[in-house]
Formats: sequence, structure tokens, C-alpha cells
Amino acid sequence: MKSASPAMTPVSVLPSDDALRQELHNEVHARPSARIRLPALVVFVAVLNKGVSRQQECEHLQRLPRQSHLTVDDLQHNFLRLRFADHTVKWERHSEFTRYSIVQPLPPGALLGASEPELLASLRVDPDWLRGIPGHTVAAVKLAMVEHDLSDPHAALALGQQWLGGPTVVASLMGNGHSMAVTNFRLRASGFERMLVIAAPGTSETRAGRVSQRLLELEIYRLMALRGLPVAKALAPTLAESEAALAEVTASLENRQVSETELLDRLIHVAARVERATAEHLYRFSATQAYEALVRQRIAELRERPIPGTTTLGEFMQRRLSPAIATVAATAQRLASLSQRIERASALLRTRVDIATEAQNQQLLAKLTRGQALQLNMQATVEGLSIAAISYYVVSLVLYLGKALKSAGLNINPELCAGASIPLVLWVVWQATRRIHARLQLPH
Repeated sequence: MKSASPAMTPVSVLPSDDALRQELHNEVHARPSARIRLPALVVFVAVLNKGVSRQQECEHLQRLPRQSHLTVDDLQHNFLRLRFADHTVKWERHSEFTRYSIVQPLPPGALLGASEPELLASLRVDPDWLRGIPGHTVAAVKLAMVEHDLSDPHAALALGQQWLGGPTVVASLMGNGHSMAVTNFRLRASGFERMLVIAAPGTSETRAGRVSQRLLELEIYRLMALRGLPVAKALAPTLAESEAALAEVTASLENRQVSETELLDRLIHVAARVERATAEHLYRFSATQAYEALVRQRIAELRERPIPGTTTLGEFMQRRLSPAIATVAATAQRLASLSQRIERASALLRTRVDIATEAQNQQLLAKLTRGQALQLNMQATVEGLSIAAISYYVVSLVLYLGKALKSAGLNINPELCAGASIPLVLWVVWQATRRIHARLQLPH
């Protein structure tokens, strides 16, 4: 007897898969955290990708050594990690921006104890390649990650201040004290800002990767959230003008000194301006709220512990970010409120027009009623004349009939017969007219 082959394909006991099952299931693995061996340097650049196609980004990645085989299909999952001898290049595409990260060993002269060390001189990729990334830079960070004892946080912080080149820094311990983040959020002449992570000795590569990802995402999401602030400021004069114009329309509705046509024209002008602003900027305001929520989430994931005398990253960001987010939210609410007020003013104007139209319709009906009454009177007069005319023709026939009978030899007076038949003819014609009215259900 032959035994069953162990390599047989298992028979599925499930219904057929939904078309999106594989894609949605694998989304959790779409952007895995990097594994970073300390000490390391992470050069992070994020660019706005509006108008930049995947084909352009693929062609740029092909310029890296031994990557000419890349195709657009390799970029379909919005994530790509390219491994080289002693560094990696990571590409990630998002809805509004694309991130490029280069992870490489930290130069020996950039370890703790150095003061504002040069970092780009040892960059593993060609600076021209970095400069040629398609898109416009929105964030650029040089993140150095080193190991050092954190039993004395103040001593470690002093080394971090020296490394950044100034005493004014923002710092906090993360997690259960496994690492310290130090930065000053300042743009340097190179266009980069610097961050320093001091990790406890023995920090695993996966933890170092998660820490770097959270810090870099915190910065890019902060900057993307702030993109709504200039829009809100630029929109303020337009909103003020629209509110003033709407107030004038409402006042004119109240005092009834302006015609409905003119009011409608002015209201349409204000409504069009507001709807245009809504169509152009609503996405930006919604995106600001979404990015701000991501900033809060990343801050929570850092699980910061304060260092006495130093502002934490979360406190610094919330202090600087909250007013801007509040301004954007207030502008979005102001825009929505203005749209609702325009809708109410439009309803009031429509009610006023309906009332005026109803009054005009009543006047028109009154005129039609008077016209119909006059027409009925004229019709009764015509009918009276018709009875007389018909009777006249019938009496004439009686007269001609009498003359014919007289000519035939009968001794009659045709004129007398005709005169005598007039009452009878009038009564018969009148009765016939009444019967016709009754059959047609006409008033008589």
C-alpha cells in the first residue's frame, strides 16, 4: 500500500478569499522597523511628492549602485529597503510626501565627547544623489544614535548638549530609561536639523530601530500638521470680508430697502467665495487634524520621563504645536459656520421671495376672477341676444309658412299667425337653452 505524499497541497476548508484580503492582511507588515546597530547615523529626508510619479522615484533609485534593475512594480507596496555592504537606503511613499532614510555607521569622530561633529562628510551615498531627490524638501534630519551609560541622566545630557553645540536643548528619557533623546529643533546651514539618541549599553537593534522611527515620524508629522497654519492665516481676510458682506445682506433683509434680486446676487457672490475656500482648503484643514493626532500618538509611544530642569520633547511640541492647531481648527470651524449662516440667510431670502410671489399670485387670481365674472356676464348677454335672434328666425319661418298656406288657398292671415306665435316661440327657445345648460352643467 502506497502512503500519501507529505508534500500534497492542503485542501482549503475556507470560502474563497475577498479580493482585498491579502492586501489588508499584509498592511501590518508594509513598513517594518529598521534594525539599527549602534553607533549609527540615520540621514532622513522627506519631500512633498505632489506631481512626482513613482516612475520618477524609481528612476532616481536606479541611480544607486547596482540598482538599475529596479522597476515600478518593485515600488507598488510604497516601501522598499535596499541593502548595501555597510548601509541601507529605505524608500517610503505616503499620500503627500515620500521619505528617504540612509542608515550607516556613525563616523568615529562623531561619538559622544565631540562638539558639533561633521556628519555628511562620511555619507555613504553620493551627495548629488541626495540633492537630486524628486520633490520639495519638507523635513531633513541627521539622527545620531550612540551607546552610553544612563545611570546619571544629567551627565549624559551634558554630553548631548556638547554634541549639539549649545546648552539650549530639549531632552527626555524614553520608556523605562532605556534611551535619551536630545535635540534643539534648529535648522542648520546644511538644511538639516540634528537629533541625538543616547541608548543604554546593550540596546537591541530592533529597539534602536523603533526609537529612530518614532522620533523621525514625530518630526515629519509635526511639520505636515503645521502646513495648515499658513493657509489659515491667508484665509482670515477672505473670511472677514465674507462675514461683513453676509452681515450687510442680513441687515438688508431686515429693513426691506433692497430688492430681492439684488440681495440674491450679493448672497450668491458671498456663497461662491465661501464654497471656493471650502473646496480649496478643507482637505488641508482635515489633514492638519489627522497629522496632529499622529503627533500625539507618537509622543505617547515614546513614554517620556522628564529630566529635571529640561523640557521634554512632548511638552515642547505641544507648547509650540497647540496654538497652531487651535488656529487651524478655529478657521475650519469659522468657515463651516459661515457656510451655515449663508444657508440660513438664503432660506430667509427664499421665504421672502415666496411670500412676495404668493401675493402676486393672489393679485393675479383676483384679476382672473373679475375677468371670468365679466366674461360670464357678457356670455349671458350674448345668450339673451341669441334667444331673440333664434326666435326671430323661427317666427320668420312661421310667417313664410303662413304665406305659403294662404297661396295654397287657405283663408289665413300670415302676419297674424306670425305675431300670435311669438310668445310660444320665445318660450320654446328659452326652454331649449335651459336644457342645454343643464346638460352641460353650466350656470344659467
